[in-house]
Amino acid sequence: MATDSWALAVDEQEAAAESVSWLQPHFVSDKGAVVKTNANAEKADEEEKEDRAAQSLLNKLIRSNLVDNTNQVEVLQRDPNSPLYSVKSFEELRLPQNLIAQSQSGTGKTAAFVLAMLSQVEPAHRYPQCLCLSPTYELALQTGKVIEQMGKFYPELKLAYAVRGNKLERGQKISEHIVIGTPGTVLDWCSKLKFIDPKKIKVFVLDEADVMIATQGHQDQSIRIQRMLPRNCQMLLFSATFEDSVWKFAQKVVPDPNIIKLKREEETLDTIKQYYVLCNNRDEKFQALCNLYGAITIAQAMIFCHTRKTASWLAAELSKEGHQVALLSGEMMVEQRAAVIERFREGKEKVLVTTNVCARGIDVEQVSVVINFDLPVDKDGNPDNETYLHRIGRTGRFGKRGLAVNMVDSKHSMNILNRIQEHFNKKIERLDTDDLDEIEKIAN
Repeated sequence: MATDSWALAVDEQEAAAESVSWLQPHFVSDKGAVVKTNANAEKADEEEKEDRAAQSLLNKLIRSNLVDNTNQVEVLQRDPNSPLYSVKSFEELRLPQNLIAQSQSGTGKTAAFVLAMLSQVEPAHRYPQCLCLSPTYELALQTGKVIEQMGKFYPELKLAYAVRGNKLERGQKISEHIVIGTPGTVLDWCSKLKFIDPKKIKVFVLDEADVMIATQGHQDQSIRIQRMLPRNCQMLLFSATFEDSVWKFAQKVVPDPNIIKLKREEETLDTIKQYYVLCNNRDEKFQALCNLYGAITIAQAMIFCHTRKTASWLAAELSKEGHQVALLSGEMMVEQRAAVIERFREGKEKVLVTTNVCARGIDVEQVSVVINFDLPVDKDGNPDNETYLHRIGRTGRFGKRGLAVNMVDSKHSMNILNRIQEHFNKKIERLDTDDLDEIEKIAN
């Protein structure tokens, strides 16, 4: 693929939007309003909030291979008499068809829609034929890299970026075949500035739909773009999750769709030994942790904290004790988080201290112990059972037995633990970390 348009677009974006560094999760909206900056970031002692766009980008950066999912593909088709009604794979769908597809990160959604776009491009026609919407500048560039890699044997194919900072002359018409961008800029290019003729678009892709609807304004802008497209345009919508809000949005954007859903691999507690340790305060929790490390051999461990402040304090204390510690927290840029995770995967650090938000989707085979320094609770202070499962599920993977230790330091946290036990119908045994013989038994 010719890369001149890619290089030029990136150069112009960086020159015009220096405040948005490559791979930085402090996203700038299409209207120029800063969504999150270091200056107005949350205080360190507050619970971190989930940033879906940053998490999606992180997943793309750290994912080195496809997720091996053994669950059945569920295909929903409105007409039971259609020959497509019983298909079980992307290949059997025989695209082009309007499609809504949901599957977890790492299952190949980007490759699927890039192939769909590449198959429809006619290089002799020098105008946009495929349009792809991404929620953020950074995610648009990531998708662009995939298009570039998959289209490298298609030298006449050209790609343009409709993102804030890529300035074009008024009245100019774009000659690139594929346009990828954020909803606000794409809407301007289609309507106000008329750089793109939407009536000539053959494939419309809306990627990261669950992230898109979590960003203010993007949902409305996406619908307005879709209404400009011709009736015979192929509509493809992709999402990692499929909540009601995503489904309602998808129905507005994709008429008469085929629907593919791939269930997430279910995590189980069956191979995980669970314990709790009674403590009176943070210092006692730290001492219990040190006793645990002193008594058993731990290949690698992940330790979860509720706030950035606790995570930073714990990482510093563990370092003083001579442990090789990595820290993940929300104020880090996405590229920094990816580098930390990669070092942990390579075994350069043996302990990863993290808040829950930063650790979504991390799979490390050597993790043998997960420690809940703070038990997971939702915004109302109730047990977050799903997060508990995701956290400790990391240690029972790859056919191995795992160990999970929960720190309890108050009547409230004991109540949380009891409710978690009831929810999963699994007894969590008490562990006395002052008794070395008892600790050694749990390692056997």
